[in-house]
Amino acid sequence: MSSVVLITGAATGIGNLTARALAAAGHTVYASMRSVRGRNAGHAEELLRLGRREGHDIRVVELDVQSDASAEAAVATILEDAGRLDTVVHNAGHLYVGYVEAFTPEDVHRLLDVNVVGIQRVNRAVLPHMRSRRSGTLLYVGSTTSVVVPPFLGPYVASKFAADALAQVTAYEVGRFGIGTTIVMPGPFTQGTEHFPNAGHAGDAARTSAYAALDPMVARNEKATEALFPPGVDAHPRAVADEIARIIALPAGSRPFRTVVDFSQAGVEEVNEVLRRAQEQFVTRLGFGELLHVEGTQS
Repeated sequence: MSSVVLITGAATGIGNLTARALAAAGHTVYASMRSVRGRNAGHAEELLRLGRREGHDIRVVELDVQSDASAEAAVATILEDAGRLDTVVHNAGHLYVGYVEAFTPEDVHRLLDVNVVGIQRVNRAVLPHMRSRRSGTLLYVGSTTSVVVPPFLGPYVASKFAADALAQVTAYEVGRFGIGTTIVMPGPFTQGTEHFPNAGHAGDAARTSAYAALDPMVARNEKATEALFPPGVDAHPRAVADEIARIIALPAGSRPFRTVVDFSQAGVEEVNEVLRRAQEQFVTRLGFGELLHVEGTQS
């Protein structure tokens, strides 16, 4: 069954690849991005041309996750245009690379505003509609960094931890209204996205220079990451888009709460399973076991 899907941060990278994969699968895709008529005009037109050429239903909508008004307007546009919104793919995000001490409080605040508060803005815009229909899916593009905690990405890792926690607790509550949740956890990728080339850096140059002894480690970080991939494996983020398409194609009630797409063999699946069992036991002992299931899909 085809769905109406909103994807945040669809100009490039995983969001762009996901828009293409979902449209090819027959879904109505609203690829959202900032500056549709400005700096992202080329990306927007490329997606629209693809839709026309391949007969896919790709539409572009302006959405800045740092603006309440923008999130509300984007969702209102989709509902007026399509009449419903079935799935939100929370993909928009930014990367910071550097030494934690050198990031100013303002640096960290900006990153959290995009990677965490941005999710909350979009959820607040879409959840009234999903609650009224008692159906829908919130799909979050998380990160294995919230398990393995790599160095030199401190504020980014903190933001992914926070986003993951927000997604989990939101899932308890919206599940009572028939709304499902999936957290897709990509591992590291060194090709196919603009994440690292467009990464932000610490605002305090003096504090950065104090850590100069660690600069050689930062310089070899990309090669060190690539060395984790098995020989001959095509570690490309299109695998994340394909996994998202697979999940959305599953019937409601059968979608996994978490799934990992990781070519670095970091063992995240094993950690997730231990955490799942502990969490389920704890919530059940609290007497809130019904919050572990989506209303209407499981007994």
